[in-house]
Amino acid sequence: MGNIISIVSQKGGAGKTTLALNLATALAEQRKSVLLVDLDPQGGIGLSLARGETAFEGMTEVLSGKLAASDAIVRTKLEFLSLLPRGRLDPVDAALFEESIHQAGWLESVLWPLAKQFDLLILDTPSGLGLPARAALAVSDFVLVPAQAEPLALRSINQVLRVIEHVAANENPRLKFLGIVISQLDLRKNASRGVAEELWGGFSGVLESTIPRTDIIQTASQRGLPLSFLGGAQSPEARRFDMLAIEVSSLIAKLQGDTDGQSQQAERQLL
Repeated sequence: MGNIISIVSQKGGAGKTTLALNLATALAEQRKSVLLVDLDPQGGIGLSLARGETAFEGMTEVLSGKLAASDAIVRTKLEFLSLLPRGRLDPVDAALFEESIHQAGWLESVLWPLAKQFDLLILDTPSGLGLPARAALAVSDFVLVPAQAEPLALRSINQVLRVIEHVAANENPRLKFLGIVISQLDLRKNASRGVAEELWGGFSGVLESTIPRTDIIQTASQRGLPLSFLGGAQSPEARRFDMLAIEVSSLIAKLQGDTDGQSQQAERQLL
């Protein structure tokens, strides 16, 4: 059975959907079968891929019983990456969408059968610690937290860590904390660099891989593409997500005690 990873953030603008999309793509390019699930009533994944509000059926139709979850999966042109979109949701029904996802046992009944078909399910949740995030944490094996390299994010990150701790202790004992991913890092600015240093020094579980603040991420969003799908030479930012995917895979293997799941190589002789 594949692992389920929730990506949650306590505030908006942390780059959560950018992280979810590009990490899922990088993992799929490393030949892990990945299902990227959009639990955001705003449809962040669809918007990031420049698709219209009615482009895909998805979780909305699964919630209403119009569609089985397996029939809502969208296969992408990347062999190992599939999507479970938000679906066709009227914005006035966003609150109902969130409440429905949080129904006891519902998300589990949808995602656990799908986890048998994929190596990884990555859940993109809306900003904040409301019903969709709590529902996602309750069914996940792991959680990853993007944190902006900005003072407000630093001051509020304890909120999301507290919720994760509570869910792991009281609702989902399988849930393990993968770590914090520093996002929108600009080493040219003292404030951004200072926040990163405080995160590295003050919190355990901060990943080595970071996501910089850069125009190319905006360009990819405007084009409706993951970074690695942009034309031209591969950008350093795309390679950062490759490194992040390797780090995430290694952390999962370590937390599960699976040394066989980590990258291994045979000893060789140079001369």
